[in-house]
Amino acid sequence: MTDLRLGVNIDHIATLRNARGTNYPDPIFAAGIAEQAGADGITVHLREDRRHITDPDVELLRKTIGTRMNLEMAVTKEMIDNACQLKPHFCCLVPENRQEITTEGGLNVVDQLETITAAVKRLSAVGIQVSLFIDADNDQIEAAVKTGAPYIEIHTGAYADATELDRDNELERITKAARYATAQGLKVNAGHGLHYHNVKPIAALPEIHELNIGHAIISRAVITGLDAAIRDMKQLMREARHCSTANSRS
Repeated sequence: MTDLRLGVNIDHIATLRNARGTNYPDPIFAAGIAEQAGADGITVHLREDRRHITDPDVELLRKTIGTRMNLEMAVTKEMIDNACQLKPHFCCLVPENRQEITTEGGLNVVDQLETITAAVKRLSAVGIQVSLFIDADNDQIEAAVKTGAPYIEIHTGAYADATELDRDNELERITKAARYATAQGLKVNAGHGLHYHNVKPIAALPEIHELNIGHAIISRAVITGLDAAIRDMKQLMREARHCSTANSRS
């Protein structure tokens, strides 16, 4: 069983900064605190409308973070050109709609196979590890394999938004997808909508390599501070993975 890593998304530090047009709070400073608190990587979504993280942010982060940058981005020529110049450690290709508040679902790799395959090829050629943000669907997983991307990130939004009655069904769907993707040779991450009260069942899945979490951590940080918010999340993840390991041995 692999160790479970935490990628901390710091987009909403920039959201707070941009709300008043100030130069604080500083996402770069926040990234440093996150790493010291145990974050295994820093995730940022450079949106086409630059609503939170900006180009100067990602350029400075790339130079200063000590772990690794995971750059989420749309599959557009502009973004791919930017990434090839910036060379983050990871790129996660995501769907993007300027009217959405947050990402609403996974990429339709099946219908965009040629475009996404070309993007994966360009990014991989400059040494970037590519992940595709997809729903827990076997057809999408099989299409992801065809693109040559080494990673997928399973969209956990439906699980996070489900009623208590439906949550077990969503968890089972994610569990089966993670197993299927692993069997196809993909490395599996997960994220979207995860928070302190729903993360453990996902963190317990042995096929998951990394969870990317942002809004919940930044929201708690407003009350407890960023260091404590990250340490609390890491502890929950460790507890879940430890219990999962113990159960598998019993």
